[in-house]
Amino acid sequence: QVQLVESGGGLVQAGGSLRLSCAASGRTSSANAIGWFRQAPGKEREFVARVSWIGSSINYADSVKDRFTISRDNAKNTVYLQMNSLKPEDTAVYYCAARVGALFGSWGQGTQVTVSS
Repeated sequence: QVQLVESGGGLVQAGGSLRLSCAASGRTSSANAIGWFRQAPGKEREFVARVSWIGSSINYADSVKDRFTISRDNAKNTVYLQMNSLKPEDTAVYYCAARVGALFGSWGQGTQVTVSS
């Protein structure tokens, strides 16, 4: 099983930046990708970005493309989400998750991101 811990959330003004980190431990070799998801109050959890654990496959949700950048440091077993040009609608709890096989089955506890207007 893969354990994940997110950090880096906080309060930022619109137009600002934050960098989230997702530290992985445990059976990281079983994961083929790490994804970032978010859930705003009263809304369902949605996909934000994904990076393959090996190789260079990256995907973004349309809503964050050109503003967010996902990257990984395999030596540190850490995946980052650089968030620029933040908007109030980016306010949510951000989660990272490990994909094993076809499913994202291991989730972190989440980190709150609040963007003020």
